Amino acid sequence: MKLYDYFRSSAAYRVRITLNLKQIGWESVPVSLLKGEQSDPSYTDIAPAGLVPALDTGEHILTQSLAICEYLDEAFPDTPSVLPAGSLARAQCRSLAYQVGCDIHPLNNLRVLKYLTNELGVYEEQKQQWYHHWLHKGFAALEQQLKHQGTPFCCGDTPTLADICLVPQMYNAKRFNLPLSDYPTLVAIDKACNELEAFIAAHPDNAPQA
Repeated sequence: MKLYDYFRSSAAYRVRITLNLKQIGWESVPVSLLKGEQSDPSYTDIAPAGLVPALDTGEHILTQSLAICEYLDEAFPDTPSVLPAGSLARAQCRSLAYQVGCDIHPLNNLRVLKYLTNELGVYEEQKQQWYHHWLHKGFAALEQQLKHQGTPFCCGDTPTLADICLVPQMYNAKRFNLPLSDYPTLVAIDKACNELEAFIAAHPDNAPQA
């Protein structure tokens, strides 16, 4: 499989973690968001929205990180699952993942931040305030939901789709100097994940492009 990938993209980071957890071989095809390569026709022919990641399975091109992660889980059932057993537990796990992937991340991704500064003329300090505001709101809700969980990961004793979404968002929070003292549960989950080889190998600092 080929993963069209930018090493600091939260969405691409999720897919790298999933591929590693599922022990699926893959090749990275770098797409630099900073250089605007996602808008080049050679890439938009593959992914018309001009977003990363895109996964070439050898037969099809898939986009949208959460859809890709769930595809991998279904297509490779004999490898460790990234969703818990049972319909209710799966729904709860997806709810946590979607809170990151649909509520937090879209407000703070690179194209939104660039629009704030380049098109709207927002100062760097104001951009930071925007970024911190939405992270605090999202993290506060997640902390409230997870603080009584009593397990090392979001949904039990093994990492799931919820952790796959949380860890890249925690990485970005640290990059943007978000204070994390109010979120001890999230910090502990992030630490537990980042002690696992699948997460270590997927980390932006260890990605092929880095």
